[in-house]
Amino acid sequence: MRSALLPSLLACVVATCALTACERAPSASEAAQPPAADTPQVTADTSQQPARTTDQPAANEAASPAAPDVTPAAFVDKVWRVKSSSTVEPDTVYAFLSDGTLVIDSPNGTPMHGQWRFEGGKLTMVEEGQSYPTDILRLDASELHLRSHNPGTPVDIVLTLAPDAPLPKAK
Repeated sequence: MRSALLPSLLACVVATCALTACERAPSASEAAQPPAADTPQVTADTSQQPARTTDQPAANEAASPAAPDVTPAAFVDKVWRVKSSSTVEPDTVYAFLSDGTLVIDSPNGTPMHGQWRFEGGKLTMVEEGQSYPTDILRLDASELHLRSHNPGTPVDIVLTLAPDAPLPKAK
């Protein structure tokens, strides 16, 4: 019986050697990589984090142009008129009232009352319940240049002081 098993065993050894010889050798890049771990890759669950707009740079990205040293007293309780903007109608009036009310009055519409806040050196405008981080790019006695980070493309607004215009009232 041993003589009958010998040819079968020999055939298995030859087949195993042949199959092993048919495996392709790993490429140089595959050989350089460490072997895959037995555990699956785990990624962080970000489903509970707020969405981040790409209009605002992350902490590790390049920041907006350096903002001038600003205090709210420099732009509050003054009437500002749009000189130029990427989307806002010229001659639209902006007033940042000291109680935190933002009044925006376009020449062809009704005044809109929102809010504004200045915290940690950063301006935020709130229009119709939506908060927009806003960079103050330039501020002097006669001009206020803002960049509002609205959804999509940021909106640049160059405003000039309108000393002849009456300060609007809060609602």
